[in-house]
Amino acid sequence: MSLEGDPFDYQITKSGLLLIRRGGRTIMELGGKKAAALIPKLGRDADSDQQLLARATGNYRHGNERQSR
Repeated sequence: MSLEGDPFDYQITKSGLLLIRRGGRTIMELGGKKAAALIPKLGRDADSDQQLLARATGNYRHGNERQSR
């Protein structure tokens, strides 16, 4: 699945908790220093938001995956 077909969504709570969703399900709750560092970077561009959220969750391609034959 690519980020275009199944994008990440996020919500910032009043308490500063960052809820990251994909496919309608919450996949990660980020809080503390990590959320405080990520929140100001979000909201500028949809593509960069997707990349930032993918990296925060660990759901991104590293470039070393093998292709099936």
